[in-house]
Amino acid sequence: MEQPALSVLINNYNYARFVGRAIDSVLNQDAHNVEIIVVDDGSTDQSRSVLEVYGSRVKVIFQENAGQAAAINTAVRESAGEILCFLDADDWWAPSKLSATAAAFRANPHASLVYHRLQPTLVDGTPTSKPIPRSLCSGALSPLLTRSAGWWPFPMTSAIAVRRSAWNAAGSIPEQFRISADAWLVGIYPFLGDVIAMSDPLGFYRIHNNNWYRSTEDATTLRKRMTHWQQTVEATNLFLSAHKLPARLHLTDHYPYRVASAKLQGADARTRFKLAVEGLFFAGEPNLLRRARDSLRSAHGLSRLGLGAGLSEAAE
Repeated sequence: MEQPALSVLINNYNYARFVGRAIDSVLNQDAHNVEIIVVDDGSTDQSRSVLEVYGSRVKVIFQENAGQAAAINTAVRESAGEILCFLDADDWWAPSKLSATAAAFRANPHASLVYHRLQPTLVDGTPTSKPIPRSLCSGALSPLLTRSAGWWPFPMTSAIAVRRSAWNAAGSIPEQFRISADAWLVGIYPFLGDVIAMSDPLGFYRIHNNNWYRSTEDATTLRKRMTHWQQTVEATNLFLSAHKLPARLHLTDHYPYRVASAKLQGADARTRFKLAVEGLFFAGEPNLLRRARDSLRSAHGLSRLGLGAGLSEAAE
């Protein structure tokens, strides 16, 4: 049999109501020579019965629950393609996603990661808001990541594809990334090669209350995100050191982390002004207008002392 050129790797955990659409969107691609591997990470819903319907068209692996990173690592080990394309079970793709991704890798043999925008949708699949990320970054991004503690307008899992040679160089995703395993992909691969951004929204990102997304920002959510950012910086620095790469990340350069910390602790007028000015020069957002907008929004959010007090009280 011909070696698959592209491996589609779907991680699923209790998304029986969504995973069928994800798989169907891959089966309907205009690309050829594609394999589909689904790793079910210990689902307790009806996922097994949904997945078994696909028979030989999809390779399905069932494992005990170990988190998103472990599921993706299993899928990669079982795959054979030279391009690895990741898809969360609650998202889906446009029909031209795989052919466009393959063409982008062919155009730049030094690319380690290719991504595109995603169109956010409501739970029922209705489009909402503008495609994300709004700002796109291409080329050699390691200097940007070094200045911003790894933060950039990064894509999410279902928009990411990497070259297998880059995966082999990076190694498996550390299994501490039980959720948001894409933080490893977007944080590490820019240090291994070029990044290519495609402007079209070639996938759909379903918004719902899951382990990471919350429609409201509270103290618990902020603390969870800060812990995740801190652990990501630490994991990235361990990788850079182990691979004898000179760059190092510093959490003090991570503007979203600093803003979240100020929200939890409360911020006086001087702190709010300082953070607003810092936001204007934050390397993680390359678009000046969006950088200015974000810094003003951050300052405005910190000025609402009732919110800050409430968060502080909730955190105690």
